[in-house]
Amino acid sequence: MPKFAYEVLHPEKQTSCVVFASPHSGRDYPWSFLRRTVLDEHTIRSSEDAFVDQLFDCAPKFGASFLKAGAPRAFVDLNRSADELDPALIEGLRKSGHNPRVAAGLGVVPRVVANGRAIYRGKISQTEAQRRIDQYWTPYHEMLQKLLDAAHQRHGQAVLVDCHSMPHEAMDGVARSGIRRPDVVLGDRFGAAATAEVVDRLEAAFVAAGFVVTRNVPFAGAYITQAYGRPSRGQHAVQVEIDRSIYMNEKLIRPNGDFEAVRAALRDVVADVAKVGQGRMPLAAE
Repeated sequence: MPKFAYEVLHPEKQTSCVVFASPHSGRDYPWSFLRRTVLDEHTIRSSEDAFVDQLFDCAPKFGASFLKAGAPRAFVDLNRSADELDPALIEGLRKSGHNPRVAAGLGVVPRVVANGRAIYRGKISQTEAQRRIDQYWTPYHEMLQKLLDAAHQRHGQAVLVDCHSMPHEAMDGVARSGIRRPDVVLGDRFGAAATAEVVDRLEAAFVAAGFVVTRNVPFAGAYITQAYGRPSRGQHAVQVEIDRSIYMNEKLIRPNGDFEAVRAALRDVVADVAKVGQGRMPLAAE
């Protein structure tokens, strides 16, 4: 089993109401898991948001907490609801309703990695699936809400920046439409998860750092954005998707020659966004 459900990097002084999080960058693949998968140690990583935790780990330097997953996405997907269980993978489950993510094999315990490649030869037990939820999913989400509650109590508001990466090919359709290919997609569930003021502020920070930004297409935000975005209560959530190709070799899963430059640019973004809650950007509740 992965050693830790999560790791929190705390600032010396909490001056921001922003919480940065990376639920898909966990890369602790225990031998017991690798022994059960039909995939090799490289392919099993294809769904991972590789190095995203390193791109945003400067957050504490600017007064914001940073939460990162310990368990890899192929083991348990923290950006799914705990009840998104896949009967095609888990023994004894009956199909109930239609959930497109589960049907695609991308439930809370994934059946496939990127490009629909099966992780297992057969099924896993309900006991195993529940153990992963209890030991990894639940602690991560309890800590995430704890961090948001603390930020809200301290500042009267909380902003979750949920950090992800996307394959370069994910934006091919947008590029073909004649729009300049985005480096970053901000997802706010089309305004349901955060106020326009918050998303405008994030977009301005990315643009100022030289990134091309679009919103909600093709990624509007998944479970975490939906579950934690409560702007009427002063709790906002925005999903950030960054084109992997600008900082890594996607095929080799290694940082490329631009990694440090992208990391430096994101440091400027984080510094700017973290100013939320420091008296420089009051947020109006809807």
